[in-house]
Formats: sequence, structure tokens, C-alpha cells
Amino acid sequence: MTERFFRLIIGSLLLGALYFELPALFPALIGVLTFEGITNCRIPVVLSRWRAAGAPEFEDSGEALPDGRAPRFAFDAERAWRLAVAAMLTLTTYVYHEQLWFFPWFMGFAIFGAGLSGVCPVLISFKLLGFR
Repeated sequence: MTERFFRLIIGSLLLGALYFELPALFPALIGVLTFEGITNCRIPVVLSRWRAAGAPEFEDSGEALPDGRAPRFAFDAERAWRLAVAAMLTLTTYVYHEQLWFFPWFMGFAIFGAGLSGVCPVLISFKLLGFR
């Protein structure tokens, strides 16, 4: 499983929970994203390692960004994205639901579109800010 396919699943689950009015799915999504963001134990990475059981592991050291610059923060952009999505879902679903009812819909379509296209503006901006 790739990160792109994971974003597609998260976006479709979020849109499905909103469309079919399944409020029990929101704590599950928030919990999974928060757990992955805090521990960096990501579902796509775990499934990829599980599928390639005996393959050697190659991890990015994070010493340089693709353009040759060193990252400002020793924190992965994928982790920051997961924590940001979980925080925004929590705020817009439980704290400011009446005022920001449209924002989970916007997030769902944006995450679903990022899964389809492979381009996530929030992830790109986190990398531009200096996350690894």
C-alpha cells in the first residue's frame, strides 16, 4: 500500500461518513491518524514491510531534501500531515461544528483528490516549511 492509496482510502472514508451520517466513524479516523502521527507507525509502511517479509529495509535518513537543502525540522511531513488532519477534524467536527460544517466536506474532497492525483497541497507546503 502506498501513501497515495492511503490518502484515497482516508478521503473516501471521510466522505462516506459525512454522506451517510456515520458519526461513529469520526473518532476512529481521528484516532488512527493521531496514533500514526504520534508513533510514526504508519499503516502503508507496516503493510509494505509485511508484504516484503524478507526484503532488506531501506529507510530515508532525512539528511537532505530532494533539492539538496537540509530539513529545518527532524519531523516527517507525513506525520505532520496526519496530525494536522486529525486536529482539523477534531476542531471542525466537535468544537465548531455549527460554524465550520463545510470544512470536513472540503477536507474529504481534498484528501480524496490527493489520493487520485498524487498531489497533496498540504503535504507540499509542509515540505516547503522544512519538514523532512
